[in-house]
Amino acid sequence: MRRGDLDDLAAFATVARTRSFTRAGAELGLSPSALSHAMKALELRLGVRLLARTTRSVAPTSAGEQLLRSLDPALTEVARGLSRLADWRDTPAGAVRLATFGWAARTILAPRLPAFLLDHPDISVEVIVEDRLIDLVAGGFDAGIRLAQAVEGDMIAVPVGPDLRTVVVGTPGYFARHDPPATPAALERHICVNYRQLGGGGLLPWEFEEDGRDIKVRVAGQLIVNDEALSAAAVRAGAGLGYMMEEDVADEIRDGRLIQVLGPWCPAYPGCRLYYPDRRVSPAMRALVDALRWQPN
Repeated sequence: MRRGDLDDLAAFATVARTRSFTRAGAELGLSPSALSHAMKALELRLGVRLLARTTRSVAPTSAGEQLLRSLDPALTEVARGLSRLADWRDTPAGAVRLATFGWAARTILAPRLPAFLLDHPDISVEVIVEDRLIDLVAGGFDAGIRLAQAVEGDMIAVPVGPDLRTVVVGTPGYFARHDPPATPAALERHICVNYRQLGGGGLLPWEFEEDGRDIKVRVAGQLIVNDEALSAAAVRAGAGLGYMMEEDVADEIRDGRLIQVLGPWCPAYPGCRLYYPDRRVSPAMRALVDALRWQPN
């Protein structure tokens, strides 16, 4: 194997996985044009076209797919070998790729991740924030953070936050104009702020429980958003009822700026979990798990 071939093969695998010179270049720290030239040089050396290019996309050819099937397990084993070397170091080192959603990034990672990075200067962390569920293995992630109910049963799951509760709230001004709903079904007569999930595109149903039975309500209103801050701003301005995380509005409920309704239908549920598929984790990953693990008071 020529010097540099392994780097080019790893770069090819990244391009084939992301199907984009731009996204692959961002992962590898290379410009899209430099990466494209490297791939053309690799194809020239091998005498085989590996990537089919158009003005808008790039995808592996049949030969490229065959090469990728051979490369993936080999590159994975190389990565594992390099990770094992970290066990010989005095301090954990390496990279961790993490997938999560906006609320967890804001409430779990933002308060704790900076301190972790300061304590572990040899560990780098990449965080991708998306509403949609991500296949960790296919996406090249080491771990994810999701609500417990969204984590598959075959994953190793570690609590990273307390139990949660989603509540329905409105301002005193809103309830001066509308009678409070007595049951979840009564929400159909109310103006509600809807949230459209970024990944799947569907409207988030409002979920309740009665006598152990789950109830999902599709609400309607004047505003549909896909941004938590804008949704919260509309609710706090009295433009409609909101379906919000209790800890986000606890102070406002306590001092009367917001009024909670339908409390008996809003039980607590298990909170966020950091999850990953393999018990054999790198020292860097192990250190991150330990730092994020929830410790009840």
